[in-house]
Amino acid sequence: MERDLIYYIEQMPPVHLGEFEQIVLLAILRLGEKAYGVRIRAEIENRAGRKVSVGALYATLDRLEAKGLVHSWFADATAQRGGRAKRYFKLLPAGVRALSGSKAVFDRMWEGLHV
Repeated sequence: MERDLIYYIEQMPPVHLGEFEQIVLLAILRLGEKAYGVRIRAEIENRAGRKVSVGALYATLDRLEAKGLVHSWFADATAQRGGRAKRYFKLLPAGVRALSGSKAVFDRMWEGLHV
């Protein structure tokens, strides 16, 4: 049974990522252990020069988690946050593979082009 599961995982088709999904995953990767909503949003706005709505960010984070590319968890609530907990995100191995695959596709598409 375990052997069948390993075979199934190895045969799964590659995950195709949209541009914003790639940007979000890269922000999480760059932030490491400090990857939570506000920091991810700021990282994208600073590095990509894009304004990001909270709704668009969390919809994308939820979608990436449903795809098995990231994992999220809640830290303890703090008084500084009005009793609310921060939701942290971590890239999973499948997320790293998806990013690498996307980069490889773009590298192949750009190969030999000069603009």
